[in-house]
Amino acid sequence: MLLRLHAQPKKIALLIQQNFCVGLYTASLLFACPAFAESISYAQAEQSISKDSYSTQANQALQQSAQLQAEAVKGLGLPRVDLNVRAYAFHNEVDLPLGALKNNLEQSLSNGVNNKIDELNLGGFADPLKEGLKQPIHDAVGLIPDESTVALDDQVIRPTVSVLMPLYTGGLTSSTKEIAHLRAQRSQLNTKQQQDVQCFELIQAYFNTQLQKQLLASSQSNFNAMQTHYSNALKLEHQGFISKGQRMQFEVAKNNAERSVQNATANFRSSLFQLNNLLQRSQITELSTPLFINSSQNQNLNTLLKSYPEQSALIQKMQMDTQLANANVKVQSAAKKPNVFAFGEYSLDEKQNWIVGVAARYNLFSGVNNNKNVQAAELQRYASELMTERTKQEVENIIYSSYNEMTSTQQSHQLLQQNVQAAQENLRIQTLSFKEDMGTATQLIDAQNSLNGLKSEMALNAYKYVISLATLLQSHGSIEQFQSYVSQSHTSYIR
Repeated sequence: MLLRLHAQPKKIALLIQQNFCVGLYTASLLFACPAFAESISYAQAEQSISKDSYSTQANQALQQSAQLQAEAVKGLGLPRVDLNVRAYAFHNEVDLPLGALKNNLEQSLSNGVNNKIDELNLGGFADPLKEGLKQPIHDAVGLIPDESTVALDDQVIRPTVSVLMPLYTGGLTSSTKEIAHLRAQRSQLNTKQQQDVQCFELIQAYFNTQLQKQLLASSQSNFNAMQTHYSNALKLEHQGFISKGQRMQFEVAKNNAERSVQNATANFRSSLFQLNNLLQRSQITELSTPLFINSSQNQNLNTLLKSYPEQSALIQKMQMDTQLANANVKVQSAAKKPNVFAFGEYSLDEKQNWIVGVAARYNLFSGVNNNKNVQAAELQRYASELMTERTKQEVENIIYSSYNEMTSTQQSHQLLQQNVQAAQENLRIQTLSFKEDMGTATQLIDAQNSLNGLKSEMALNAYKYVISLATLLQSHGSIEQFQSYVSQSHTSYIR
């Protein structure tokens, strides 16, 4: 029956025109893009995000900051030299006792007068004369007060150079240097971890866009096929070869296919916007790296489980946290020990006074229990060790499950390829059966939907493989090797 229809040139031209218009309409909906469209491969996207992303620039700044802090404390333990200038004015009142001075003065005057009288050889007049002068001398000295208040006022500018050098700090100096060095190394690991996470986000965004593009293409193909079946069904209904109910079955299938195209369009546009936003672009419309599945597994599960502690930035960072906690134990222990330091000061004024010496300080009481601080630091170190081991368990679980999921998707891909071939053959048979009035509309619609569903499932399976591979590599700490899997031999691409 359909053979007679296809033999009519006018109807064939009308059918082609209708399908062409539908294709143009759908393309205008889906692929409307900026005037300056841009195509990008995954390798280009990875290179772009590794240089220009905000996260990369922020972590680079933090890494440089930590490195500068480590360099800043390299000189701890060397002498500290300071130039000091003191400018001050002072007023001081001092009470001076004069009793001893008066006694000494009276005694000195009496002795002096007596000696002079003896030198005169006055004979018997000497003693009465001495006694007569004693009282006047006593009275004269008594005029001096017993004490006097002296006020001192002055303004001084005194420049000095001082030197302070720690001789023994109980390990505080070395521990401080160690902590700064460990933090610089940890910052490098933090940058590496951020780059791994960012790379994983890019893989998700890039290949999710490819997935949505494949699902859109599948939906569009299904819509075009259903449109063709519906157009043919209209002609057959007009000629009386099929019933209105059969024609309406095709109409429902066409409408469902059109709804699927609309949903797929929205999903594709959203994924494309997210990718552009992640890459700080606005004109990317084409992705040149397709979804893929490697046919063979070139990773060994046992090797991955053994080598990840040396590769994973997360595990290395947690191990460094344990080292930082151990250094903190040393710092808290140093607070319990005495400090010994040498000091000196030289005056730069005209007096040129100087002082040198050695001092020791040992805290007896400060209100802080240093023993408990040490115990707390030791518990923090212990907790860090336990959390590292727990994280290792979680990473091992992710590696194991991702590896098995990859293997499963590879096996599924082979079966899906076989199913697609079978579905194509089934669609061909159902189309011929319907033309010969030996098959139903439902069978033809189901065959068409089954084929397009398998194509979508192949794309979903490939995306599942890509994400499993990315998860495995990120957990292992080698996600930078992802690009090598894209171009491996014996790789199936979903285009």
